[in-house]
Amino acid sequence: MSRIALDLGFIQIYWYSLFIFLGILAALLVCYFEVKKKKIDQTFFFNMVFYGIIVAFIGARLYYVGFNLDYYLQNPIEILEVWNGGLAIHGGILAAGLFILLYCKKHKQKTLKIMDILVVGLILGQAIGRWGNFFNQEAFGQITTEAALIAAKVPRFIIDQMYINGAYRQPTFLYESIWNLFGFVALLMIRRYKYLKNGQLTGVYLMWYSTGRCIIEGFRSDSLMLGQFKIAQIVSIVLFVVGLFLFFFCKRGSRFTNLYREEEQNEVRF
Repeated sequence: MSRIALDLGFIQIYWYSLFIFLGILAALLVCYFEVKKKKIDQTFFFNMVFYGIIVAFIGARLYYVGFNLDYYLQNPIEILEVWNGGLAIHGGILAAGLFILLYCKKHKQKTLKIMDILVVGLILGQAIGRWGNFFNQEAFGQITTEAALIAAKVPRFIIDQMYINGAYRQPTFLYESIWNLFGFVALLMIRRYKYLKNGQLTGVYLMWYSTGRCIIEGFRSDSLMLGQFKIAQIVSIVLFVVGLFLFFFCKRGSRFTNLYREEEQNEVRF
Protein backbone atom coordinates (compact mmCIF):
# COMPACT_ATOMS: atom_id res chain seq x y z
CA MET A 1 0.00 0.00 0.00
CA SER A 2 1.42 3.37 -1.02
CA ARG A 3 2.48 5.79 1.70
CA ILE A 4 1.56 8.70 -0.56
CA ALA A 5 -2.04 9.88 -0.40
CA LEU A 6 -1.76 12.53 -3.11
CA ASP A 7 1.01 13.25 -5.60
CA LEU A 8 0.75 16.71 -7.14
CA GLY A 9 4.12 16.51 -8.81
CA PHE A 10 5.65 19.49 -7.04
CA ILE A 11 4.54 18.18 -3.65
CA GLN A 12 3.56 14.82 -2.18
CA ILE A 13 1.06 14.45 0.65
CA TYR A 14 1.70 11.38 2.78
CA TRP A 15 -0.98 9.37 4.55
CA TYR A 16 1.02 9.76 7.77
CA SER A 17 0.80 13.55 7.59
CA LEU A 18 -2.85 13.41 6.55
CA PHE A 19 -3.90 11.31 9.54
CA ILE A 20 -1.91 13.50 11.92
CA PHE A 21 -3.79 16.48 10.49
CA LEU A 22 -7.16 14.70 10.75
CA GLY A 23 -6.39 13.78 14.36
CA ILE A 24 -5.57 17.39 15.20
CA LEU A 25 -8.70 18.63 13.42
CA ALA A 26 -10.96 16.17 15.26
CA ALA A 27 -9.37 17.09 18.59
CA LEU A 28 -9.86 20.79 17.91
CA LEU A 29 -13.54 20.34 17.06
CA VAL A 30 -14.22 18.39 20.25
CA CYS A 31 -12.39 20.99 22.34
CA TYR A 32 -13.97 23.96 20.57
CA PHE A 33 -17.54 22.94 21.39
CA GLU A 34 -16.62 22.50 25.06
CA VAL A 35 -14.77 25.83 25.16
CA LYS A 36 -17.79 27.54 23.62
CA LYS A 37 -20.11 25.82 26.07
CA LYS A 38 -18.03 27.00 29.04
CA LYS A 39 -17.73 30.53 27.65
CA ILE A 40 -13.92 30.47 27.69
CA ASP A 41 -12.30 33.26 25.70
CA GLN A 42 -11.91 31.86 22.20
CA THR A 43 -8.99 34.11 21.26
CA PHE A 44 -7.07 32.76 24.24
CA PHE A 45 -7.99 29.20 23.29
CA PHE A 46 -7.01 29.38 19.63
CA ASN A 47 -3.74 31.19 20.36
CA MET A 48 -2.88 28.57 22.96
CA VAL A 49 -3.73 25.73 20.59
CA PHE A 50 -1.80 27.27 17.68
CA TYR A 51 1.42 27.60 19.66
CA GLY A 52 0.74 24.41 21.60
CA ILE A 53 0.58 22.32 18.43
CA ILE A 54 3.91 23.72 17.27
CA VAL A 55 5.51 23.03 20.66
CA ALA A 56 4.01 19.50 20.75
CA PHE A 57 5.25 18.78 17.23
CA ILE A 58 8.79 19.91 18.06
CA GLY A 59 8.73 18.03 21.38
CA ALA A 60 7.52 14.83 19.74
CA ARG A 61 10.25 14.98 17.10
CA LEU A 62 13.09 15.88 19.47
CA TYR A 63 12.01 13.11 21.84
CA TYR A 64 12.20 10.54 19.03
CA VAL A 65 15.46 11.90 17.65
CA GLY A 66 16.99 11.96 21.13
CA PHE A 67 16.49 8.22 21.55
CA ASN A 68 17.92 7.56 18.09
CA LEU A 69 20.71 10.09 18.38
CA ASP A 70 23.51 7.96 16.94
CA TYR A 71 21.56 7.42 13.72
CA TYR A 72 20.54 11.07 13.30
CA LEU A 73 24.02 12.38 14.02
CA GLN A 74 25.13 10.40 10.98
CA ASN A 75 22.06 11.45 8.96
CA PRO A 76 21.21 14.94 10.25
CA ILE A 77 19.13 15.97 7.23
CA GLU A 78 16.64 13.19 8.08
CA ILE A 79 15.72 15.00 11.29
CA LEU A 80 13.52 17.20 9.10
CA GLU A 81 11.89 14.29 7.23
CA VAL A 82 8.95 13.89 9.60
CA TRP A 83 6.73 12.46 6.85
CA ASN A 84 8.72 9.25 7.28
CA GLY A 85 7.41 8.93 10.83
CA GLY A 86 9.23 9.46 14.07
CA LEU A 87 6.88 11.57 16.19
CA ALA A 88 6.81 10.23 19.75
CA ILE A 89 3.50 11.12 21.41
CA HIS A 90 5.02 11.14 24.89
CA GLY A 91 7.42 13.87 23.82
CA GLY A 92 4.53 15.87 22.42
CA ILE A 93 2.41 15.45 25.56
CA LEU A 94 5.23 16.48 27.90
CA ALA A 95 6.25 19.50 25.81
CA ALA A 96 2.69 20.70 25.21
CA GLY A 97 1.72 20.08 28.84
CA LEU A 98 4.51 22.33 30.09
CA PHE A 99 3.65 25.00 27.53
CA ILE A 100 -0.06 24.98 28.45
CA LEU A 101 0.80 25.23 32.14
CA LEU A 102 2.90 28.34 31.53
CA TYR A 103 0.46 29.84 29.03
CA CYS A 104 -2.55 29.45 31.33
CA LYS A 105 -0.61 30.91 34.23
CA LYS A 106 0.38 33.91 32.12
CA HIS A 107 -3.22 34.56 31.06
CA LYS A 108 -4.68 33.77 34.48
CA GLN A 109 -6.80 30.84 33.30
CA LYS A 110 -7.71 27.74 35.31
CA THR A 111 -4.99 25.38 34.09
CA LEU A 112 -6.60 22.16 35.26
CA LYS A 113 -9.96 23.01 33.70
CA ILE A 114 -8.25 23.83 30.40
CA MET A 115 -6.34 20.54 30.61
CA ASP A 116 -9.60 18.68 31.25
CA ILE A 117 -11.08 20.16 28.09
CA LEU A 118 -8.02 19.36 26.00
CA VAL A 119 -7.50 15.71 27.02
CA VAL A 120 -10.91 14.66 25.67
CA GLY A 121 -10.01 15.91 22.22
CA LEU A 122 -6.43 14.70 22.57
CA ILE A 123 -7.28 11.04 23.08
CA LEU A 124 -9.59 11.10 20.04
CA GLY A 125 -6.79 12.69 18.02
CA GLN A 126 -4.43 9.96 19.18
CA ALA A 127 -6.89 7.28 18.08
CA ILE A 128 -7.04 8.78 14.59
CA GLY A 129 -3.35 9.64 14.34
CA ARG A 130 -2.29 6.04 14.98
CA TRP A 131 -3.54 5.16 11.50
CA GLY A 132 -0.66 7.19 10.11
CA ASN A 133 1.58 4.49 11.60
CA PHE A 134 -0.41 1.92 9.64
CA PHE A 135 0.56 3.44 6.29
CA ASN A 136 4.18 3.89 7.38
CA GLN A 137 4.32 0.28 8.60
CA GLU A 138 5.50 1.32 12.06
CA ALA A 139 4.27 0.87 15.64
CA PHE A 140 3.93 -2.84 14.81
CA GLY A 141 4.15 -5.82 17.11
CA GLN A 142 5.90 -9.14 17.34
CA ILE A 143 5.94 -11.74 14.59
CA THR A 144 2.73 -13.71 14.23
CA THR A 145 1.03 -15.74 11.51
CA GLU A 146 -1.51 -14.89 8.87
CA ALA A 147 -3.81 -17.56 10.27
CA ALA A 148 -3.66 -16.01 13.73
CA LEU A 149 -4.57 -12.58 12.37
CA ILE A 150 -7.46 -14.03 10.37
CA ALA A 151 -8.69 -15.88 13.45
CA ALA A 152 -8.58 -12.61 15.39
CA LYS A 153 -10.93 -11.09 12.77
CA VAL A 154 -8.35 -8.52 11.67
CA PRO A 155 -9.50 -6.96 8.36
CA ARG A 156 -7.69 -8.21 5.27
CA PHE A 157 -6.26 -4.82 4.29
CA ILE A 158 -4.62 -4.51 7.72
CA ILE A 159 -3.22 -8.06 7.53
CA ASP A 160 -1.65 -7.30 4.15
CA GLN A 161 -0.05 -4.10 5.44
CA MET A 162 1.29 -5.91 8.50
CA TYR A 163 3.50 -8.12 6.31
CA ILE A 164 6.79 -6.43 7.18
CA ASN A 165 10.33 -7.61 6.51
CA GLY A 166 9.21 -11.05 5.40
CA ALA A 167 6.84 -11.78 8.31
CA TYR A 168 3.36 -10.93 9.56
CA ARG A 169 3.27 -8.63 12.58
CA GLN A 170 0.74 -7.89 15.28
CA PRO A 171 -1.10 -4.63 14.45
CA THR A 172 -0.32 -2.90 17.75
CA PHE A 173 -1.15 0.46 16.17
CA LEU A 174 -4.71 -0.87 15.83
CA TYR A 175 -4.85 -2.04 19.45
CA GLU A 176 -3.84 1.39 20.69
CA SER A 177 -6.22 3.18 18.33
CA ILE A 178 -9.15 1.10 19.62
CA TRP A 179 -8.04 1.59 23.25
CA ASN A 180 -7.92 5.35 22.74
CA LEU A 181 -11.32 5.37 21.05
CA PHE A 182 -12.84 3.62 24.06
CA GLY A 183 -10.99 6.11 26.25
CA PHE A 184 -12.60 8.98 24.35
CA VAL A 185 -16.07 7.56 25.01
CA ALA A 186 -15.19 6.96 28.67
CA LEU A 187 -14.00 10.55 29.14
CA LEU A 188 -17.15 11.90 27.52
CA MET A 189 -19.25 9.91 29.97
CA ILE A 190 -17.16 10.82 33.02
CA ARG A 191 -17.26 14.48 32.02
CA ARG A 192 -21.01 14.47 32.63
CA TYR A 193 -20.61 13.57 36.32
CA LYS A 194 -22.14 16.34 38.38
CA TYR A 195 -19.44 16.50 41.06
CA LEU A 196 -16.38 16.05 38.86
CA LYS A 197 -13.59 18.35 40.05
CA ASN A 198 -11.20 20.33 37.89
CA GLY A 199 -8.16 18.19 37.14
CA GLN A 200 -9.79 14.82 37.73
CA LEU A 201 -10.54 14.26 34.04
CA THR A 202 -6.88 14.87 33.23
CA GLY A 203 -6.00 12.33 35.90
CA VAL A 204 -8.33 9.77 34.33
CA TYR A 205 -6.84 10.44 30.90
CA LEU A 206 -3.30 9.90 32.16
CA MET A 207 -4.27 6.65 33.88
CA TRP A 208 -6.33 5.34 30.96
CA TYR A 209 -3.86 6.12 28.21
CA SER A 210 -0.83 5.03 30.24
CA THR A 211 -2.39 1.69 31.16
CA GLY A 212 -3.15 0.82 27.54
CA ARG A 213 0.16 2.13 26.24
CA CYS A 214 2.20 0.25 28.83
CA ILE A 215 0.48 -3.06 28.06
CA ILE A 216 0.44 -2.64 24.27
CA GLU A 217 4.06 -1.50 24.25
CA GLY A 218 4.97 -4.92 25.62
CA PHE A 219 3.86 -6.43 22.30
CA ARG A 220 5.71 -3.95 20.10
CA SER A 221 9.00 -4.81 18.44
CA ASP A 222 10.00 -1.34 17.21
CA SER A 223 10.02 0.49 20.54
CA LEU A 224 12.36 3.26 21.64
CA MET A 225 14.76 1.69 24.14
CA LEU A 226 16.69 2.88 27.18
CA GLY A 227 19.17 0.09 27.69
CA GLN A 228 17.10 -3.06 28.14
CA PHE A 229 13.92 -1.15 28.96
CA LYS A 230 11.21 0.23 26.70
CA ILE A 231 11.14 3.95 27.37
CA ALA A 232 7.40 4.23 26.62
CA GLN A 233 6.63 1.77 29.42
CA ILE A 234 8.76 3.71 31.89
CA VAL A 235 7.11 7.01 30.95
CA SER A 236 3.66 5.39 31.03
CA ILE A 237 4.19 4.16 34.58
CA VAL A 238 5.33 7.62 35.68
CA LEU A 239 2.35 9.31 34.00
CA PHE A 240 -0.05 6.78 35.51
CA VAL A 241 1.23 7.65 39.00
CA VAL A 242 0.90 11.36 38.18
CA GLY A 243 -2.67 10.78 36.99
CA LEU A 244 -3.56 8.79 40.11
CA PHE A 245 -2.14 11.51 42.35
CA LEU A 246 -3.94 14.23 40.38
CA PHE A 247 -7.28 12.43 40.55
CA PHE A 248 -7.25 12.12 44.34
CA PHE A 249 -5.47 15.42 45.02
CA CYS A 250 -8.13 17.35 43.10
CA LYS A 251 -10.87 15.49 44.95
CA ARG A 252 -10.07 17.31 48.20
CA GLY A 253 -12.44 19.76 49.81
CA SER A 254 -16.19 20.15 49.58
CA ARG A 255 -17.89 18.27 46.80
CA PHE A 256 -19.52 21.55 45.75
CA THR A 257 -16.31 23.52 45.12
CA ASN A 258 -13.83 23.60 42.23
CA LEU A 259 -16.25 21.75 39.97
CA TYR A 260 -15.56 21.14 36.30
CA ARG A 261 -19.23 21.82 35.55
CA GLU A 262 -19.31 24.93 37.73
CA GLU A 263 -20.80 27.14 35.02
CA GLU A 264 -23.68 24.68 34.48
CA GLN A 265 -24.33 24.52 38.22
CA ASN A 266 -24.56 28.31 38.35
CA GLU A 267 -26.99 28.33 35.46
CA VAL A 268 -29.26 25.91 37.35
CA ARG A 269 -29.20 28.05 40.51
CA PHE A 270 -30.17 31.22 38.72
